[in-house]
Amino acid sequence: MNCFHLDDFLAGWIGGASSVIVGHPLDTVKTRLQAGKGYKNTLHCVLQIYRKETVAGFFKGLSFPLASITVYNSVVFGFFNNTQRAISKFRHGDERQPCGMLDMTLASMLTGLMSVGLGAPVDLVKIRLQMQTLPCLAENLNLAGTTGNVNGNIAVRSMTLQGQPTYRGPIHCIGSILRTEGIRGLYRGAGAMVLRDVPGYTLYFIPYALFCRWLSSEGRSSPHPCSIWVSGGLAGSISWVTATPADVVKSRLQADALHARKYRGIVHCIVQSYKTEGIHVFFRGASVNAIRGFPMSATMFLGYELSLQFFRGL
Repeated sequence: MNCFHLDDFLAGWIGGASSVIVGHPLDTVKTRLQAGKGYKNTLHCVLQIYRKETVAGFFKGLSFPLASITVYNSVVFGFFNNTQRAISKFRHGDERQPCGMLDMTLASMLTGLMSVGLGAPVDLVKIRLQMQTLPCLAENLNLAGTTGNVNGNIAVRSMTLQGQPTYRGPIHCIGSILRTEGIRGLYRGAGAMVLRDVPGYTLYFIPYALFCRWLSSEGRSSPHPCSIWVSGGLAGSISWVTATPADVVKSRLQADALHARKYRGIVHCIVQSYKTEGIHVFFRGASVNAIRGFPMSATMFLGYELSLQFFRGL
């Protein structure tokens, strides 16, 4: 029996599209808090974006995630569920045998590792687009050590950057990164993403399975939509909050443009961030991640499960 199922990928695509639309505004806030400067807290960040950029500021860079993260989630969910079936077939000779916690953990970790290959360039472009027109650019240049002429050149440079966005869109962003940084530039922050996603996906799929089991009624062949929604939301919040320190490092590395390079790598980023901003910097955006993680993941799992039921009922 073939353990590869295409419907997992299709259902993941539908769930991914709905979750991107729901979560992108708070994702923009999260990125600004983690990689930007000048924001006192989450509410201040929200108000500043709205005042300076209106509602459109929250959806900056949406087109690329909508086109790419839907594919990314399709691959993640398709890979995870097909890996579970492959493990069951290898260990028990039957792909329909439900995975135990150990097998599910292995499938989750492999999914997290695989996801970096596709997700790192997507995240990089999304963050570069989200970080445009920020008042923090002048401070980024200061931190980069480009304060040779102190106030004069920095002010002119930051005004130029703010007045004219570096990237005209996702395709232009990809082309610019390839020209200036090469193919390795698209994978800047990939190491930190591995540290985030391998444990992150384990704390995503495992809690979801456990919550679904606890919230489902005896004798039901599939969880109730309300159970799916709550389980997915709780799993998303848990995963994102615990992944916040690695996510902060990843966001900073990826927002680090070539002309304002501050960090030489993961360790240097951690040390410099700690020296200049203290331990709390690694939990910046944790509250946004918790709030954003619930509706995004609830929508993701609900869209996935309902689509899967639809496809398998055809």
